[in-house]
Amino acid sequence: MNNATGHPLKVALVCHSDTLGGAAVVTYRLMQALRAEGVDARMVVYNRLGDNTPDLPVSDIGPRWLRGLKFVKERIPIFLHNGFNRENLFKVSTASAGMPLHRHPWIRQADIINLNWINQGLLSLGGIRKIAALGKPIVWTMHDMWCMTGICHHAYECPNYQQQCGCCPFLTGNRQNDLSHRTWQRKDKLFARTPITYVAVSSWLREQASKSSLLRDADVRIIPNAFPIETFPTRPYDNFPSFDPTPQRRRIVMGAARLDDPIKGLDIAVDALNLIFDNNPDVANDTSIILFGELRNRAILDRLRFPYLYMGRVTDQKLLRQFYASSVAVISASHFETLPGTLIEGQAAGCLPVTFGNGGQRDIVTHLRDGYIAESHTPEALAKGIIWALSQTPDREALHRSVDERFSSHKVASAYIDLYRSLLDK
Repeated sequence: MNNATGHPLKVALVCHSDTLGGAAVVTYRLMQALRAEGVDARMVVYNRLGDNTPDLPVSDIGPRWLRGLKFVKERIPIFLHNGFNRENLFKVSTASAGMPLHRHPWIRQADIINLNWINQGLLSLGGIRKIAALGKPIVWTMHDMWCMTGICHHAYECPNYQQQCGCCPFLTGNRQNDLSHRTWQRKDKLFARTPITYVAVSSWLREQASKSSLLRDADVRIIPNAFPIETFPTRPYDNFPSFDPTPQRRRIVMGAARLDDPIKGLDIAVDALNLIFDNNPDVANDTSIILFGELRNRAILDRLRFPYLYMGRVTDQKLLRQFYASSVAVISASHFETLPGTLIEGQAAGCLPVTFGNGGQRDIVTHLRDGYIAESHTPEALAKGIIWALSQTPDREALHRSVDERFSSHKVASAYIDLYRSLLDK
């Protein structure tokens, strides 16, 4: 796609990292997908871990010491408001400090600015106002609920974001005029004065936005994350090194960037698997689970009686795809998910997803047709779904095609290009 000058459309994708975390991974994939469609897409990040190449250009912003200073400056008020308690330190963000992205040449040269996950020192609310002053259309892809709340990334069961926040459960003191309410006021002022088109990555996330006091009247589109579906095989690779000492078992798989992040529900998954071990020994004797992702407290697996193989943090994408291709089911026990990528990746490799329905899972799974949605957020319900999946003989190629029709890189990139074109034509 070309811009008004006849040159390739220039898009600057802003995200905290290029490879670290779910939002970073899908933003990087979006950059790849857009470039494959002829868009000059580039990433500007706080933390660059991969290489900056002409084919996949990624730039960090400013010197490392200044980025660290902005990070600390944004975190300290949260730390103080919580009485020096670290428990909820990274469940909230204020965007009170950030880097001067409006000065970055890629931002200034871009036709479209596409914000993604911008917290923890990358971009402040004031910085967004300065980017808007450049006169370029702004798209904001929401990977969690932060845009629609005062300060939290996931509201869980708290309804305060539907009003004006305050009495935030992630802060001590239970005061109406707390940090969450004051940040809500700053966002409200910014959003009222700044034209932004929001993208929700799932129907569930747009539904939450429609309830939000900040975004209920905003322009919110639904475009899912892009996945390289064609790279996920539906059967194990030939001549691939064995990673499981019990290859005769059926496998299920569960993973995350940080597996024991409380929102991922690993404790519920462990309880569900132990229920199967205790009550369905015929299933447990014939099945093992592959677990991957960072674990800060390995002790949580000490009470898992179900046969398992823990692979740690996996950076080898071929190995990750092998996990899915050699498994029957992929499970998620998350308390909330915007659009769980492991379920899409597993489905692309022919696995049946087993999950709860408290998020974007319903955009991925049709219950009992191409996966299982547990009716309650309990170990018993998850165990029932796992047993169902293990009793099926899925059509792995049909599952792959189904995901390709909804989440392929080409389809998602085309949806973004259509959105960019409509904004530039205004």
